[in-house]
Amino acid sequence: MKNKLFICVFISIFGIISCSFQNKQADQTNLIKKKDSLNLLENERIVLIKTTYGNIKIKLYNETPKHRDNFIKLANEKFFDSLLFHRVINNFMIQGGDPDSKNATQGKMLGNGGPGYNIPAEFNRNLIHKKGVIAAAREGDQVNPSKSSSGSQFYIVQGKTFSDQELNDLENRITEGNKNSIFMSLISKKENKKTKQKMDSLNKTGNFPELQKEIQQFEKLNEVEFNKTKPYKFTPEEKNIYKTIGGTPHLDGGYTVFGEVIEGIEIIDKIALEPTDKNNRPLNNIKMAITVIK
Repeated sequence: MKNKLFICVFISIFGIISCSFQNKQADQTNLIKKKDSLNLLENERIVLIKTTYGNIKIKLYNETPKHRDNFIKLANEKFFDSLLFHRVINNFMIQGGDPDSKNATQGKMLGNGGPGYNIPAEFNRNLIHKKGVIAAAREGDQVNPSKSSSGSQFYIVQGKTFSDQELNDLENRITEGNKNSIFMSLISKKENKKTKQKMDSLNKTGNFPELQKEIQQFEKLNEVEFNKTKPYKFTPEEKNIYKTIGGTPHLDGGYTVFGEVIEGIEIIDKIALEPTDKNNRPLNNIKMAITVIK
């Protein structure tokens, strides 16, 4: 009887100790998680874009370190100061960062300037073009199949909201665009240089039947590569964001998103309403100055 009682007491005490130990472990785990979360916040880099219409505070993503570090470098060098938001499209985005826009005469065509280098793309499936994100501008796929980013030009998304049907249609468009990107990437490879030159020659001489044969051969190769990929699909969370907050979902997977607005998102709406010329340049110059504040 005493032995049974001893066993029961021992089990009870062991249970209490075990629960206490588990609770301490849980507390320590939660503390570590909190510390990790705080460290992430401490490591975030924040920049301030001062504009004619007010200030925009932006958090740069650690998931895109090349773009983050380059943007900070340029800001510290005062590269952006006195540049213009040279391309503004309401319900789409506001774009700046072209060094040629500094002291540019009214009506001058802008958008081709940069610091003399590009940045390799840093695509992240979790970073989408929701309203308020900052992303890197770039040249088109025809001349830039790797989709590398401009060294300095960027845009901030205003966008609009979308319906389920519009998002379904966009999924098909993005999938088709990815197929075209694979084609451009294949044709730009060194081993296909002779084929590319032959196709260019056939096009110049107007030998379209032979050109079509070459294209068909390349399309077969492209189909093989494309079939290794999956059709593009928005997640339920992404669809909800685009239906409520809005953005420019058709740019997902094609341009590097590297930060988001945390204060002053209303300034984007104000700038986007500015009247523009035929090249989408605001009639009234909208200057910027960018500083790193954290």
